[in-house]
Amino acid sequence: MAVTSVTQTQAQTAAQTSRASIANNFDTFLLLLTTQLKNQNPLDPLDTNQFTQQLVQFAGVEQQIRTNESLEALVNLNKSSQLSTAMNYVGATITADGATSALKDNVATWYVTAPRNASATINIADATGNVIFTTETTLEAGTSGFTWDGKMSNGQTAPAGQYTIKINAKDASGQGVTVSTQFSGVVDAVDLSGSEPLLMVGTALIKLDKVKAVQRPQSN
Repeated sequence: MAVTSVTQTQAQTAAQTSRASIANNFDTFLLLLTTQLKNQNPLDPLDTNQFTQQLVQFAGVEQQIRTNESLEALVNLNKSSQLSTAMNYVGATITADGATSALKDNVATWYVTAPRNASATINIADATGNVIFTTETTLEAGTSGFTWDGKMSNGQTAPAGQYTIKINAKDASGQGVTVSTQFSGVVDAVDLSGSEPLLMVGTALIKLDKVKAVQRPQSN
């Protein structure tokens, strides 16, 4: 929240400085204009076209500043809306695009989408990229769930953490099949350190536009 507040304060300060600057310059211009008009030579009057052009330029600059302030207000409003939306996800179970899911209570879940039936080799890798579990399976066309119970190939149980699924799939003719993956997890918090709020599922950071489904805990 502090990041957003600092950004807004800096923007407001810059806008106030711009307004003060244009106002001072415009007042100075009017003072010079009236002084010159009072002291002009009647036989050689000043060119009013130049003054008119400068007045138009000043008006254009002022209008641009006002436009920038309006855009700035819209950006801040959008950020506030995004923050409010992101905070509503905390505690909810989301499904989002991605291959990395959290293993919690010996359960990690992914959703796998294949364009056609295929045989697949599924590898599960830990945070360092080491493959710790491998299995062979058959994928049907469409979306299906894959749940890993945390058992590694050596028979031991993997510790809680983030794990990535990697799928190599081929159809009946031996052609490679591109498989997309989504993961499911509970949103623990919202990260506000960047330019947009990110949902935190374990250590994974998820953009709001990557969320495909939301399931909120049922109230007692």
